[in-house]
Amino acid sequence: MDIGILGTGDVGKQLGRAFIAAGHRVRLGSRTADHAGAAAWVAEVGAGGSQGTFTDAAAFGEVVLNCLPGQHALAGLRATGADALAGKVLVDVSNPLDFSQGFPPRLFTEDESLAEQIQAAFPDTRVVKALNTLAHDVMVAPGDLAQATDIPICGDDAEAKQVVQDLLRESFGWERFLDLGPISGARGTEAWLLLWTRLLGAVGTHRFNLRIVREDA
Repeated sequence: MDIGILGTGDVGKQLGRAFIAAGHRVRLGSRTADHAGAAAWVAEVGAGGSQGTFTDAAAFGEVVLNCLPGQHALAGLRATGADALAGKVLVDVSNPLDFSQGFPPRLFTEDESLAEQIQAAFPDTRVVKALNTLAHDVMVAPGDLAQATDIPICGDDAEAKQVVQDLLRESFGWERFLDLGPISGARGTEAWLLLWTRLLGAVGTHRFNLRIVREDA
């Protein structure tokens, strides 16, 4: 599969490497086609990777991942353009974290999630919220944890959610998905970051994830 990734930070690069290792082709998108960090990543990953603008990456990808920092996500997507994103499955990995007053962060959204804002701004795009609840190296290697853990997922398009689940299962080995329903479920998964950032110190590592343990039938 051809995958477009918007953003050249650690999350986008890590996901890109792992998708290429799983046999996919990846185009890393930034505001400029000649972004130095993206060029270094392409040199590192070899033939499966390429770079371009946000628009190039979105047009390239059968599935597109928004890995932009939350405060820049809407601006970056608007720079990408509605036409390039129309009809695409867009996995929103971003979180609305406000670090202006230091750590731990606050959320800069109130009555709705960032994912809902993205879906409203791009009604022809099939937005799926996923992967935003854990660290990037755990996103691509769930088997490294001592037990199988859960990935919450939500979105208004059931087919798009299935595409994302299949991609994560086949590429990284994820098996346990928690379908939270429509895109409004992202209010919960984004708010989870308020607890996640506080758990860092208590757990002593960022390599952890949630597991829902149900009552025995």
